[in-house]
Amino acid sequence: MKDADMGDDVYQPQQPEASDLTEQLDIEDTLENRAGLTDLLDEGYSPPERPWAVEDLGTTAAEQHSGEPLEGRLARELPDVTEADGDDLGDLSDGDGELWDAEVGTVRAGRLTRQLDINEPDTLAAEDVGIDGAAASAEEAAMHVVPDSLR
Repeated sequence: MKDADMGDDVYQPQQPEASDLTEQLDIEDTLENRAGLTDLLDEGYSPPERPWAVEDLGTTAAEQHSGEPLEGRLARELPDVTEADGDDLGDLSDGDGELWDAEVGTVRAGRLTRQLDINEPDTLAAEDVGIDGAAASAEEAAMHVVPDSLR
């Protein structure tokens, strides 16, 4: 393609510069900050102490072609084991648990709206009309119902 076919040079995108991929970055240009190193190659590379998955099924071409049955894959799976973090209702991670009393109910309230009665001034009374949109806001989730017998 000739330069005349390209049109005006002002409107043409610039050609990307070919960077040398074998060039080692300067230590100032890396994201890792290792104290005491003046050259990035001074650290070296330490291979793993043992090879990974050498004895596993699927390392040879024949095993890859035949595939592994589902029972074999499920037998190697490890379950996710997590400890209780104490974030449930009635739990306290640093103590014996949250104490329930008459001032705090255990049943969550839904969406609270004031009663639409024109003759009454605004009060602190509201009625539970259920959770809106299948989710509660943080303020609505903090509201709990206290039975009349505990007041």
